[in-house]
Amino acid sequence: MLFSGAMTALVTPFKNGAVDEDAYRALIEWQIAEGIHGLVPCGTTGESATLTHEEHERVIGICIEQVAGRVPVLAGAGSNNTEEAIRLTRFARKAGADGALLITPYYNKPTQEGLYRHFRAIAGAVDIPLVPYNVPGRTGCNMLPATLGRLARECPTIVGVKEATGDLHQGSQTIAACPRGFSVLSGDDFTALPLMSIGGSGVISVTSNIMPGAMSRMCTLFKEGNLAEAARLHHELYDLHQAMFVESNPIPVKTALALMGKMDLELRLPLCPLSDAHLDELRAALHRHALIA
Repeated sequence: MLFSGAMTALVTPFKNGAVDEDAYRALIEWQIAEGIHGLVPCGTTGESATLTHEEHERVIGICIEQVAGRVPVLAGAGSNNTEEAIRLTRFARKAGADGALLITPYYNKPTQEGLYRHFRAIAGAVDIPLVPYNVPGRTGCNMLPATLGRLARECPTIVGVKEATGDLHQGSQTIAACPRGFSVLSGDDFTALPLMSIGGSGVISVTSNIMPGAMSRMCTLFKEGNLAEAARLHHELYDLHQAMFVESNPIPVKTALALMGKMDLELRLPLCPLSDAHLDELRAALHRHALIA
């Protein structure tokens, strides 16, 4: 299975309004040293919505170059415009990504048939492993298990899904609807272990930006059959999962990384700094896990 275990939905560090390449490369090196199983640049956590096309391509290029084949890179390449998604996916393939993560079209609110045609068009245009990203809370549309199963059966390059509904009922239906070997990755740190317990493959994680070793270890323990220890880690990390979402992602995780000295705290509007009350809450969680003094 190409995409499994703990994969980090990487933040994009900024400095003085531009991508901070040095901080980004250092973050990637730290992630790999900590044992992460894969990296995902230019997703929601990477503030892809406010990157220019040139920045988007540069961020993916830096990640692939720095990783140098040590772990899989699943590059964010989706759009609510099918032709733009094809263009971004072609770039990901040309740059050497191991696959492309494709958000379901947002704002347009396509029907299930429209979703099917969108992903079928991308699969027909670009020969690279594809992972649709289903996150109704962000996009306003929900790709149902039957639609995903249809795509997985008809398009061999559609190899997985980032399932971010937070709904284990839908997760279970998705696993049942798709072929054996299809990678169902949790898009919510909260449901990573529960989803794996019913047949999921791993997680595309926000929390692993700040605790990559623990998130990858939890997934490895589960794969090895040590459910008790995996469950212990799940519960140990739960307060951090909550802290990562006290305000819109990636505001808390970028704040945490800044507090940890990994990068400057810089967000792009319309995202803005964490409120004082939530900052105190975040600091407390980081302190409990010995991530800050």
